[in-house]
Amino acid sequence: MSTTTTAPYGAIPSPSTATWQPSPTSNLIATPRSWREFLDLSALSRPLSYDDAMLRLRRNLNYFQFNYAAVMLLIVFLSLLWHPFSMIVFLILLVAWFFLYFSRNSPLVIFNRTLDDRTVICVLGFVTVVGLVSTHVGLNLLLSLIVGVVVLGLHGSFRVTEDLFLDEESGLLSVVASQSHLPQITNYTRI
Repeated sequence: MSTTTTAPYGAIPSPSTATWQPSPTSNLIATPRSWREFLDLSALSRPLSYDDAMLRLRRNLNYFQFNYAAVMLLIVFLSLLWHPFSMIVFLILLVAWFFLYFSRNSPLVIFNRTLDDRTVICVLGFVTVVGLVSTHVGLNLLLSLIVGVVVLGLHGSFRVTEDLFLDEESGLLSVVASQSHLPQITNYTRI
């Protein structure tokens, strides 16, 4: 005969048993998107207004976060081809990017804190910039970052976002919102 005891109503779990679990819809890990989808030329069109371009840019930055980080690193890598010492430093930093960002399947946990991808990208980006500036390629790095931001900004503002589903909730909301454009039946009779 087994006896199981349950905690009384209103019991607070002890810190050793309480763990934080991210919700299934939280975006702690960037999803690598297909390069075919990222480079699809048929999905490019001119935005109708500045607000439309900024909306597209925000959605694409969120959706293609993994791809944009890889493209930015490629542009920085290509700018360092004529600086061998900086290239070695960059390759060491690229290994850090690979293990801490690109190859992870679970959230990064440091000192019992779960870090989301935006924090990891910011820290790795800062360490990369400091590491490369310390090798005296500051102007070269600045120019490559400007070129990268322009290229990614153009792609993000010209890439159509209607076919992207950022998560299940936004996909559902976009379907529901599209139903609101249907004509409403307003033929009421007075009693």
